[in-house]
Amino acid sequence: MASFDFDQAEGLRRMLAGPKPRIVTFLSATLQDDKGAMLVNLGASLAQSGNDVMIVDACTRDYGVAQRLGVDRGPSLLQVARQECALNQVIHPVPQGFSVATMARTAVTSADEARRLAKTFDVLVKQAGSIVMVDGEFSEDGTFPVPIMASSEIVVQVSTSATSITNAYALIKRLSQHLGRRPFGILVTGATEAEAKVVYDNMSSAATRYLAVTLSSMGSVPADEYLHRAARLGRAVVDAFPLAGASVAFRRLAGRFARTGMQQGRAA
Repeated sequence: MASFDFDQAEGLRRMLAGPKPRIVTFLSATLQDDKGAMLVNLGASLAQSGNDVMIVDACTRDYGVAQRLGVDRGPSLLQVARQECALNQVIHPVPQGFSVATMARTAVTSADEARRLAKTFDVLVKQAGSIVMVDGEFSEDGTFPVPIMASSEIVVQVSTSATSITNAYALIKRLSQHLGRRPFGILVTGATEAEAKVVYDNMSSAATRYLAVTLSSMGSVPADEYLHRAARLGRAVVDAFPLAGASVAFRRLAGRFARTGMQQGRAA
């Protein structure tokens, strides 16, 4: 009877807990501003298709999505961890249809503070909705700001330039050395589907041969002047110019993200 009661209680807890939010950490081997633009437009596309989306800006060195959207001046998750403010004070709904929170603006000062920040992030994720996208960085010492980022899906953004491809491969090598053998997603931006396939195929072949790492294609987004026009208007391209080539690509990309996680060996 005790076992039956325990099983019932555990089952009820699972039902009440609801589906586990999906966490995707995005890293970039492209120009500084490219990742922010991609995240804003992907987040807007996912929101338009009915997903609850939270973007967490975990950048400390680079230009993050919170700064891009002008919501970087309020408190951060680190301040929540320090009990200086409430969690709802760090969540900022934006006109593009999703919410944004900032991880930290100052350095974590102790192991205890790092643990409290990790717990605060876990609470945010549970309240965030269906998809949490992290605008991330991978530090030189091989760590993320919170441990859960290391176990999340990790997607590396790359362009068609030789420098970007080289940097992306080096980043994947460093990730695999620190995180062990696991799949990583590749998202090619500023490229046609044909160009993206060449980039992905070459990177996938090299990663498999020299790193024993499997890459997964997450899709591509073409270069499109309407992306820049929408950014100047402070809007997502899927909202401002829904028929643009980039809008079509982002809707397709959002559909892929919403339907499935990374699938090993998937073609571009």
